[in-house]
Amino acid sequence: MNRFKSLKTLIPYFKPYRSVLILALVSATIFIISNVSIPYIAGMMTTNVVNHLSQHQAIDFSTIRHILVLFLIVGMINVIFQYASNALMTVGIQNAMTDLRTDIAKKLDRLPMSYVDNEKKGDLLSRLTNDVDVINNACQQGILNIFTAILSVTFAISMMIYLNIWLTIISMVMIPMIYFFTKWILNKSQAYFKGQQESIGQLNAFVQENLEGFDVMKLYNHETEALVEFKQINHKLEHCLFKASSISGFLMPLMNLSAYTGYLVVAFIGGIFTIQGTLLIGQLQAFIQYIWQVSQPLSQMSQLSNMFQGAVAGIDRINELMDVPDLQDIKTTASATQLKGSVVFDKVNFSYTDKPLIEDFNLTVNPGEMIAIVGPTGAGKTTLVNLLMRFYDIQSGKILLDGMNSTCVSTHDWRSHFGMVLQDAWLFEGTIMDNLKFGDLSKSRDEIIEIVKSCNIHDEIMAFPDGYNTKLEIGGVPLSQGQKQLLTIARAIIRNPEILILDEATSSVDTRLERKIQYAMDQVMENRTSFVIAHRLSTIQKANHIIVLENGKIIEKGDHQSLLKQDGAYASLYKSQFEC
Repeated sequence: MNRFKSLKTLIPYFKPYRSVLILALVSATIFIISNVSIPYIAGMMTTNVVNHLSQHQAIDFSTIRHILVLFLIVGMINVIFQYASNALMTVGIQNAMTDLRTDIAKKLDRLPMSYVDNEKKGDLLSRLTNDVDVINNACQQGILNIFTAILSVTFAISMMIYLNIWLTIISMVMIPMIYFFTKWILNKSQAYFKGQQESIGQLNAFVQENLEGFDVMKLYNHETEALVEFKQINHKLEHCLFKASSISGFLMPLMNLSAYTGYLVVAFIGGIFTIQGTLLIGQLQAFIQYIWQVSQPLSQMSQLSNMFQGAVAGIDRINELMDVPDLQDIKTTASATQLKGSVVFDKVNFSYTDKPLIEDFNLTVNPGEMIAIVGPTGAGKTTLVNLLMRFYDIQSGKILLDGMNSTCVSTHDWRSHFGMVLQDAWLFEGTIMDNLKFGDLSKSRDEIIEIVKSCNIHDEIMAFPDGYNTKLEIGGVPLSQGQKQLLTIARAIIRNPEILILDEATSSVDTRLERKIQYAMDQVMENRTSFVIAHRLSTIQKANHIIVLENGKIIEKGDHQSLLKQDGAYASLYKSQFEC
């Protein structure tokens, strides 16, 4: 029942293509009817020849020719409709799987940041790729084969009953044997198929993590330890694969044993009936072929059991992802007009775990002010920005933007007023212009170039042979870390946001490049509300307000000079950077 419930979740994806799938099943029905007719027609020819020879008469070639013509016509129908059923089923299944992948991708977009942060990216990727591929293969090969197997067995048994009821009863003994063997083996192997899919997800996550941190692994000579960990995961996958395959592998030999036993018994008893004259020789030939048409589909279904168990495991993993509650959002939209940029934190509380991080936090920022946020690691600087960007929702309190409550505005419209440059610069595969245009797709190439020139980054880009058409790989290769950071800054400015957030934006920029963009940054932030998280205190001396965080609370607040005079935490940080 659990396996049926898992497979049932795919039905909504097949419904839009039911007309194509129904045509595929109709074509499969015609194929099976023609397939079942072939042994009977062949038996007619055998009976005709044997009867004439046994009576010492000349073979009736006229009748034989008519039977051969009928045989060829039925054979052509068989081939045509077999191809049609496969082609139509492929169209329906592939469209359904495309919709499934699309839904998973949409689900990933709706996931809360907290869920994505706590999951391995490789495992999430495996659900979208490997698990869907396993389901696709099972549906592609399984649905039509199961349908044709059921029809083939039904029609074949009907013909067997028509030919000889007693031989049919004797032959049917093998069907309950096959059912109980199949049920026992499926129950034993299902857990290992689920473990197989989970191990593949763990393996993908491990490989992705090590490739992303390849240089760090090499730097610390961690190759041996990484290989040991890889072998452990790989051994677990091998164990699950071996157990799943070996247990389910018993099905085929048991099916063949049942079939061959049926052949021997039917051939022996059928021979007696033929000698007694109660069964024609051609009918016995057809009957034995019908046993094959019963046992062969059952054998195919046993082979498909491995694939379907893997698919069920994949469906369960996808359902786990789809059942994760979506990021709670509302449809109310923010005003499309230009905002002034005032920000208010009013008694904000937030925690990642049971331990509070931000408690009763209050801050008022006037339009156009530059707010610098400093403090030791773990003080809550990045968390504060995450709350402002609504990557995480606050537990209590309010965050107001020009009087609009963050909980009363959709995340899409809320974030449309922000530009952000992260500490880890990330660029997408494509050209430099593609990445810059990502900031605002509505801007023309000439408008983007003018903005880039105002950021003093134009010369850096034109230093490349292809300029703005320089091709970048995923992650921004071949740019240096500093050049990537410059492009992400330009990308944020192209958006022309009312509020600009710089989370250690200059941490990867050397002193020369820092000075080069400082003037441009000052101009960009003029009359624009900005939040700057910085460990490099030289970049925030012009801030209107500097707040010093510790354990999620403001312990000091003021401008650069006033905080130095207080000789507190900020002064201590400043001295540690600029005094020996």
